[in-house]
Amino acid sequence: MRVFVTKIIPAPGLELLKQAGLTISQWTEERPMTKEELLAGALQCDALFCSGPYKLDKAFLQACSHLRVIALMSVGFDQVDVAEATRLGIPVGNTPGVLSNATADMALLLMLATSRKAFYMYRKIVNGTWTRDVNSSEMGMELQGKTLGIVGLGKIGLEMARKCRALYNMHILYHNRGRNEQAEKTLGAERVSFEELLRRSDVVSVHVALTPDTRNLFDRRAFAQMKPTAIFINTSRGGVHNEADLTAAIRDKTIWGAGLDVTNPEPMHKDNPLLTMPSVCVLPHIGSATLETRTAMAELAAKNILAGLAGQPLPAPVNPAVTPAGR
Repeated sequence: MRVFVTKIIPAPGLELLKQAGLTISQWTEERPMTKEELLAGALQCDALFCSGPYKLDKAFLQACSHLRVIALMSVGFDQVDVAEATRLGIPVGNTPGVLSNATADMALLLMLATSRKAFYMYRKIVNGTWTRDVNSSEMGMELQGKTLGIVGLGKIGLEMARKCRALYNMHILYHNRGRNEQAEKTLGAERVSFEELLRRSDVVSVHVALTPDTRNLFDRRAFAQMKPTAIFINTSRGGVHNEADLTAAIRDKTIWGAGLDVTNPEPMHKDNPLLTMPSVCVLPHIGSATLETRTAMAELAAKNILAGLAGQPLPAPVNPAVTPAGR
């Protein structure tokens, strides 16, 4: 049985595949593959271990309907036509849970850096414009006792809420389809409507999957409902916020600032006006980029591959209704 791995991954994940006796074909170049190269690699294999910015759309899946399993090295699966994979009987797995702490740390980092205009102040040193005094327009804001609104209080959102409660005694609001009784019991979190969360929060942190319902969820209308002193944090997917509307909201002082680990498109163009705004901090989608987390993600993706090839339920299925065909 052959597995196509779309990039260099941490060794422990690769070892799990080797120990199972699988033949591994791996893309090892620094540049991403073209669509044609991805298709050519997948056509020669029984399983696809997918890490990277690849669209597994309807056309790709129909061409690769022979695949016994697809394992994503990510939590998000918006790049996959899951409905088509399900129709074709291809089980798809992802890697939830293992990156919750690292991604919550990134949201916390962006919140703190944005609140103190840290990236902007750093650039003053690099540009040689550091003066002795900080003028009033360059001052940041404190987070102690403020209100944090979490949109999507799942595993990552809960970790973010815990950190903010412990460090800054922040009051926690959240908006979910269902209640998170654990957060309500341990953190005193308050479930509210989306509109109320926007209206009351000093910091809004987004932790939702990118779906048709969440695409451009944060647009001009959403930003208009937020406080003019509010900070917007997005570590989920760039498509959740409308970037032009966000830029206008900060420029026009509709909201105070933003911290982004995700953008739309990615990579962000170097001339994007968000990069020069004093109260904006942008990072290149590195929320899960720690050695420990990426290793755990590679191992879970490898276990999804092994289960799918063995005809067993995937440890972390995206489409659990699909029964793996086995070897």
